[in-house]
Amino acid sequence: MSGKKKLLFVMNSLVCGGAEKSLISLLQSIDYSRCDVDLLLFKHEGLFMNKIPDQVRLLDAPPRYKYFDMSIKKALKNCLAEGKPGLAIARVRAGFLFKKESHPARREQLLWKYSSKSLPQLSVEYDAAIGYMENSPIRYVVDKVVKARKKIGFIHNDYDKLGMNPELDDKYFSQLDCIATVSEECVQILKDRFPAYKEKIALMHNIVSPSAITEMSSDESPIQKREQTTIVSVGRLNYQKGFSMAVEACELLVRERYDIRWYIVGEGEERGSLERLIREKGLQDILILTGLRENPYPYIKQCDIYVQTSLFEGRCLTITEAKILHKPIVSTDFEVIYDQLTDGHNGLIVGRDAHSIYSGVKKLIDNEGLRERFIGNLEHEELGTEDEVHKLYQWIS
Repeated sequence: MSGKKKLLFVMNSLVCGGAEKSLISLLQSIDYSRCDVDLLLFKHEGLFMNKIPDQVRLLDAPPRYKYFDMSIKKALKNCLAEGKPGLAIARVRAGFLFKKESHPARREQLLWKYSSKSLPQLSVEYDAAIGYMENSPIRYVVDKVVKARKKIGFIHNDYDKLGMNPELDDKYFSQLDCIATVSEECVQILKDRFPAYKEKIALMHNIVSPSAITEMSSDESPIQKREQTTIVSVGRLNYQKGFSMAVEACELLVRERYDIRWYIVGEGEERGSLERLIREKGLQDILILTGLRENPYPYIKQCDIYVQTSLFEGRCLTITEAKILHKPIVSTDFEVIYDQLTDGHNGLIVGRDAHSIYSGVKKLIDNEGLRERFIGNLEHEELGTEDEVHKLYQWIS
């Protein structure tokens, strides 16, 4: 790669999530003697904002994008005050779409037709423009970045499980030079769904640094260790993560008089329903929703068992982090977990239902020897992926 490359990364925001954390890790791994990097966030918000490297130039957030993240009444008032009747009409139509389409991923696909009207074109010249998440960031790179020599899009999840309409993505994928995703399983899913583009579908694992995670895990832990078994799960409180099954599994363990404390670290739209379920089960003092934590690693370090209850994933970053901290793991059997765990060797893989999760956790609580064997096997695994950044250098060369 000759000369310094100018790169643009595009992302919705830096709220706490796997893709957002992955972007920060990638930005922290780039050699800035080789690249100049701009970052465009549609919204300047999220726990990771203070983790953006100093070498990255953060572009101004598009000022009118916020109209699609506020009430119609308030948005219309602002649009009309600015003399933007066309944008006001787009916001009204977006409101009808929200009522008509309940599926979040398909809704975001369709919403672009309207929300894109709030986003100006970017005429700066780049060697590569990178939409770092499915949906809007990829669409922005294709539609709004006028002068990019190469355009790259990232898919951070199992495409089929996201429930998107492939026909709506086809015209955008056709204009990308590279479609990157995060696991071998996700690569195959994309090739099966979009065979015309199989030659430009590529693998780039999320970048994780064992030394950084280990160091951060040494921060003071909010968990007060007692005699009970400590269980931790980390993830966004949404349908995909399956935390309602964690609540039900916790109830089954308590019924059998297991002395446990279960922490779920994260935030999301299902907080209300999870809190109600926890109250209904009488688990308020046993299952704790901690909310967002900038550094979840002290929680993982202090736990006896790490539990992943996901219904689907792209590649589960929190599983890798728990492995780095040598924690016995119970995970549901979403498709890509078999890239990360070997059942009975470095963790337990169980069914995607509350009783199976309960049985797996019970097995690890009862069997100290099995826990110790998992820990010993994890201590011998090489889990760093810092060299993955070289794939990016190849794609932009």
